[in-house]
Amino acid sequence: MAGVRGLSLTAVALRAVTLWPGGRLLAASRGPRALRELSSSSPEAGEGQIHLTDSCVQRLLEITEGSEFLRLEVEGGGCSGFQYKFSLDTVINPDDRVFEQGGARVVVDSDSLAFVKGAHVDFSQELIRSSFQVLNNPQAQQGCSCGSSFSVKL
Repeated sequence: MAGVRGLSLTAVALRAVTLWPGGRLLAASRGPRALRELSSSSPEAGEGQIHLTDSCVQRLLEITEGSEFLRLEVEGGGCSGFQYKFSLDTVINPDDRVFEQGGARVVVDSDSLAFVKGAHVDFSQELIRSSFQVLNNPQAQQGCSCGSSFSVKL
């Protein structure tokens, strides 16, 4: 995996199935799914937390190796103003918050956390697509139909 460590995938780019070396599926296109049983990323889950669903934890354990984790970032763009960006990473920066559950880790930088605090990270799997996605984001006012972009509450 040394050649793909710096590769970054936006939620929009996750429309085609992406296989990592060894045939590990990272993600594909997003779609609406019912929220599965939610699990907190820490015992004192509060407003500044990111919650991981059981399916997210399970998929991360399947696709990550060693010190890898899922990085969630928010960047400007998309049809609603902001978009979610997911990537596998191995470097934790000083301004990152780490949310760990059952050995699976999701890392969010402090700027992005302001836009997703209280949200749930899920892994959705359908017949023709699968992806990591952000669900129930209390900071989002509205989003596009594909679920990859959103506008914030003022």
